[in-house]
Amino acid sequence: MSETLETISPSLFEQLGGAAAVDAAVDIFYRKVLEDYRIYRFFDNTDMEAQAAKQKAFLTMAFGGPNNYTGKDMRNAHAPLVKRGLDNSHVDAVLEHLTATLQELNVPQELIDQVIAIAEGARSDVLGK
Repeated sequence: MSETLETISPSLFEQLGGAAAVDAAVDIFYRKVLEDYRIYRFFDNTDMEAQAAKQKAFLTMAFGGPNNYTGKDMRNAHAPLVKRGLDNSHVDAVLEHLTATLQELNVPQELIDQVIAIAEGARSDVLGK
């Protein structure tokens, strides 16, 4: 019986509100990131429109929605940033902005915790460890 319930329970992607919610969150998130003196330098030469599109596709997949992500894996995507000094303090700043974004969108704390757990799970790959 529990298998049936698990297979029909909504994914985190659906619980968050689907594509519209992910789109809104990514847009607000990058606004916060680009205003943060601790981390905005990592986006100096970035096409932010393309970056936001990649992030939306990645998060959709990571949260259990449709997999349309065709970008690099986390380790390879962030390797150039690690060479430029990306470290735990920068990941902490990103997670801080992600949390604040979800709170701003009135996402329930239980779902925020799930999102942050997924993001934390990528920390070692992002930092190349």
